[in-house]
Amino acid sequence: MTAEAAAPATAPAPPRAADGIRTVGVEEELLLVHPEDGSPVAAARDVLRAAGRAGTRRLGAELQLQQVETATAPVRSVEELLAELVALRGAADAAARQVGTRAAALATSPLPVRPTLSTDPRYLAMRDRMGLTCAEQLTCGCHVHVAVTDDEEGVGVIDRIRTWLPLLIALSASSPLWNGRDTSFASYRTQAWSRWPGTGPTEVFGSAAAYRTVVERMLATGTLLDPGMVYFDARLSHRYPTIEIRVADVCLDVRDAALVAVLSRALVQTAADEWRAGLPAPARPTVLLRLASWRASRVGLTDALTHPDDDRLVPAADALGALVRHVAPALEESGELAWVRGQVGRVLRDGTGAERQRAVLRTGGSVPDVVAAAVRATAADPRVPDRCEEH
Repeated sequence: MTAEAAAPATAPAPPRAADGIRTVGVEEELLLVHPEDGSPVAAARDVLRAAGRAGTRRLGAELQLQQVETATAPVRSVEELLAELVALRGAADAAARQVGTRAAALATSPLPVRPTLSTDPRYLAMRDRMGLTCAEQLTCGCHVHVAVTDDEEGVGVIDRIRTWLPLLIALSASSPLWNGRDTSFASYRTQAWSRWPGTGPTEVFGSAAAYRTVVERMLATGTLLDPGMVYFDARLSHRYPTIEIRVADVCLDVRDAALVAVLSRALVQTAADEWRAGLPAPARPTVLLRLASWRASRVGLTDALTHPDDDRLVPAADALGALVRHVAPALEESGELAWVRGQVGRVLRDGTGAERQRAVLRTGGSVPDVVAAAVRATAADPRVPDRCEEH
């Protein structure tokens, strides 16, 4: 939600190293919850002060005081990324513990909450501009930054990844509960987020100049406060040489967050190669992309999804298989193809965060039990598998 969500706190590394691998960075928004009853706690200021005393960097404020955000350094390997994500989740939870709360990777609050707006002047201005949409907004996303060479390459990428982004919604779906009830959605965060103007998939731009013209015309309507509120599913960063992909829920399992990031980088690399080769961007109507995203938000991986090539419904496993095949050359180049195949298989087998939350309720647990399980999952440090293994 910040003006430049997920942007690295320091100057990013060059887009590609000598080995040809682009940098990637991840922002995660975490919910602050009561350690006993699981209710959200407006403790961000105290948590950030505790983090500062501990010398913790890359932890910052968010729209509401019931949440904080983390941002990894730009890295090139999945091992580095997982280490960063685990360390930042641990640092956030450690700071939260110091002030009597816990950090939870929950994309929406399972329990009823009245959000408490941060006092940053920009957020206050957003409240005045957006009314109830801002007042009720308490969602936590996972935003991925991938380095690009320049804006022309970046827009070429945005034009070519748009058809694949609904699958990242399905893969990361982790927000089935909202204010004490099951919403029937796998990612209700996607639905709540879409209330903001300027969100969602975009038309094919064709050039950086066309992209900038659209943004300028959006701002000229007086609806958006500033360029930071251009909340496209994938957008150019206006501060760093990156593409920011903004569709994913924050994931219960840190391996899911890393999987979303690795697939995002592979999508960017594949699209950049296609753009450089002069291959046209798929001319899929934006209205169909909205439907694909809505369906992904509704079912996650529990039912059929829209195939990115022709809009037909296919089993979720087939849709994810098409995604992995599409980016396989980029994953082979980075040495992550086997790891991605194993992790996709794990999610299909074990379920998304949404399915894991509902499983707590199916086995007799309460909504506070869902939050407690999420706190444990957020603090967990799973074994980092060897990238060359199949799992």
